[in-house]
Amino acid sequence: MTIDRPRELLRAQAGFAGFYNGNSAKLVLSEIYREHGQAAVDALMRVAEQDRIFGFEPGTRFEGGLALKK
Repeated sequence: MTIDRPRELLRAQAGFAGFYNGNSAKLVLSEIYREHGQAAVDALMRVAEQDRIFGFEPGTRFEGGLALKK
């Protein structure tokens, strides 16, 4: 998955800002973490402003749909 598509998906999920949308965002970020690493996840969170909407912070690891704090 390229970085552009997840950026679009995360913006859509952020627009709804519901519980299930937070889970969807975690799954997208897990896939990016697996393929591109932590730096790509942090960059996407800053662009999509996920840290304010779903409580995600830069440095959080996303593995298997779970958000793992530092």
